[in-house]
Amino acid sequence: MKFQRTVGLIIIAAAALGGVVMLLAVSWSGPGWGQPPERGVVFGVWDLFYDSSAPPVRVLVFAAGLALLLAALVAGLERRIANRSRRSLDPDVLPLAPRVVMERTRGVYAGPVTVTVLIPAHDEEAAIGATLDSLRAQSHQPARILVVADNCSDATVEIARERGVEVLETVGNTRKKAGALNQALVRVLPDQGDNDLVMVMDADTTLDDGFLEAAVERMAADRALMALGGLFYGEEGSGLIGQFQRNEYVRYGRELKRRRGRVYVLTGTASLFRPVALREVAAQRGAILPGVPGDVYDTIALTEDNELTLALKSLGALTMSPHQCTVVTEVMPTWRALWAQRLRWQRGALENLGAYGVTPQTMRYWAQQLGIGYGVLALTSYLVLMVLMSLAMDSWVWFPFWLGIGLVFVVERVVTVWAGGWRARLLALTLFPELFYALFLDAVYVRGVLDITFGREADWKHVVRHAEPQAAEGER
Repeated sequence: MKFQRTVGLIIIAAAALGGVVMLLAVSWSGPGWGQPPERGVVFGVWDLFYDSSAPPVRVLVFAAGLALLLAALVAGLERRIANRSRRSLDPDVLPLAPRVVMERTRGVYAGPVTVTVLIPAHDEEAAIGATLDSLRAQSHQPARILVVADNCSDATVEIARERGVEVLETVGNTRKKAGALNQALVRVLPDQGDNDLVMVMDADTTLDDGFLEAAVERMAADRALMALGGLFYGEEGSGLIGQFQRNEYVRYGRELKRRRGRVYVLTGTASLFRPVALREVAAQRGAILPGVPGDVYDTIALTEDNELTLALKSLGALTMSPHQCTVVTEVMPTWRALWAQRLRWQRGALENLGAYGVTPQTMRYWAQQLGIGYGVLALTSYLVLMVLMSLAMDSWVWFPFWLGIGLVFVVERVVTVWAGGWRARLLALTLFPELFYALFLDAVYVRGVLDITFGREADWKHVVRHAEPQAAEGER
């Protein structure tokens, strides 16, 4: 670990610096640019001054220019790093770089592309049946399906065997999903050739029709491509909280399409890997990469899929998420479960950055975390100041400028979930429920930053879903 606890301090300091810069920009406009400040009283005890006029044009231009400049710098840096990895011919520094891989495999035919599917499962009797059925329904059939049953106490193993797939029950595993997958990969990888693919998918995920066919075609067409991740969207159900998550996933998928498949994270929902890439990761653990030598997955990481993505990119691997490869994944049914899931994701992302440090391959992820931190500060400040000003006024006043800003925000919300259907659009149009959801995610982010800063112990908090009685009987 390079500087685990320092990650939180860096992000807090950077976000605060962004707020100070904007405060200085507003102060730079001078006291005489707008209406004289008005005086109000909050709850009869708190005197405050507020200014109801719109910010001056130069402040707006400064804010927009600063945002565009930072976005351009991040995009340019990402492109430069990607080009450097693609052009590298140094197998010692970037052993999975495209040109290194292409040179090593030039003129070699390794046979037809096959797919071996690993499904880590811990008490997944409610979902494993549908997951296996979606695999069996694929136009390109996997050569092998292996359910990795990790300390299961329900009917997961029986359901898998009834559907005719292999089952590997872990032995003495205390390292959760990553440990279970490491036990399976020790057995699977030695028999894998260069054109064999290993797919890892969650037991609560179902593949859309044509997923494997599109993935195999893409991997067969580009032997430099080391890993491929699926685009996921949320399952139906779970009421309003489920729709919040579906909207979020639709926006994420839209962003990846605009990035032409350049993936942020090879998610555990469904990702395919070349065996040579996984073997290289295992070989570099303890040297170039953090972790135990010989392990593909870092068992210390809370978010093993995010960590493996960083590992592959640190070795120069080319990764992507084609828009044809879509899957349906579960949504958290309660706020408590959603809090636990997102806190694990956030804490895991920060811990992974702490383990890898500041490198060319992690710069994009550092920028993403800093951007989220500044966004938390900006949204919270905006809402707090608007509430205080509203409480201080004697009568309600409509501010055209802020109404216009709100309208732009609503339009953006609706457009970005348009592909999600009428329910997604209606929820986005109402604005305030999604603002509440954004504040919820902001609270998760702040908690994650504080937890890692103060060294609080992290927890996996696996959510077990129970099958409906009728469905369980039908499956058996």
